[in-house]
Amino acid sequence: MLDEPSIGLHPRDIDRLIGIIRSLTNAGNTVIVVEHDETMIRAADQVIEVGPEPGARGGQITFQGSVDALLRSPASITSAYLSGRRQVELPTHRRPVREPSARADASGESQSGCAS
Repeated sequence: MLDEPSIGLHPRDIDRLIGIIRSLTNAGNTVIVVEHDETMIRAADQVIEVGPEPGARGGQITFQGSVDALLRSPASITSAYLSGRRQVELPTHRRPVREPSARADASGESQSGCAS
C-alpha cells in the first residue's frame, strides 16, 4: 500500500516509480496505490475512485474498473478531467509576486545579517 508516492517527484522519477511498481506486480504481488497524479492513474491496471467529494460527503466507491472504462464513465469526476471534458480553469487575475522578506535562521540571525 503506497499513499501518494509520486508527490514531489520529477516526471522522470515517476516513470521509474511506475517501473518499480510494475516489477512488483509482475512478480505476483498486489500493489495498492492512493494517487492523484495523471501518469500514475493511467498506468494502473484497475482504478477505484472514492467520492464523490472529500470528507463527510465522500467515502463511496464511485467507479471501479480499467483506465479505458474510467475514461468512458460519465459519472466519474476523475474521468471528466482525464478525458478533457472538464478542465481546471486558470485564474483571470493573479496576485503580484512580492520580494521575499528577511527571515531569521536557526541562530536568530536574519538573512540581512542583523540580530532579531
